[in-house]
Amino acid sequence: MSVLTDYIDAWVANDADRIAATVTENCVITECYGPVYRGRSWVRRWAQDWFAAGGIVHRWDITDHFITADREVAQWAFVYTWGGQRSTFDGATIARCADGLVSELREYQTTATLYDWRGVWR
Repeated sequence: MSVLTDYIDAWVANDADRIAATVTENCVITECYGPVYRGRSWVRRWAQDWFAAGGIVHRWDITDHFITADREVAQWAFVYTWGGQRSTFDGATIARCADGLVSELREYQTTATLYDWRGVWR
C-alpha cells in the first residue's frame, strides 16, 4: 500500500478520523473544486462535515499510479453522491509525502466527457 491509496481508501470507507490519520499535522490539501484545507484538524472537519451533509464516496478507482522519492501521482475515476445526486468524473492527484503521511495534495478534475477527436469538436 501507499500513502495516497491509504488516503483514498479512507474516503471510500467514509471515515473522517481515518482520513485525518493519513495526513501530516500541517498538511495542505487542495481540492479540484477550489477549497484549500490547511492542517489535519481542518481536513478532519471537512470530511466530517461532508459526510454529515450526505456526501458519500461510492468508488474511487485508481487507473494509474506511481511513486517516486517523496511524490505519488495517481489517475482515477471518482463516483460519489452529493446533494442527493450520484455523479462521476475522472481526475488525477499529485501528492507530496513525508514520514509516511500526505503533506501536500492537489487534485485535478476532468470537466468534460472524453471522446476521440475525428475532425469535429463537440
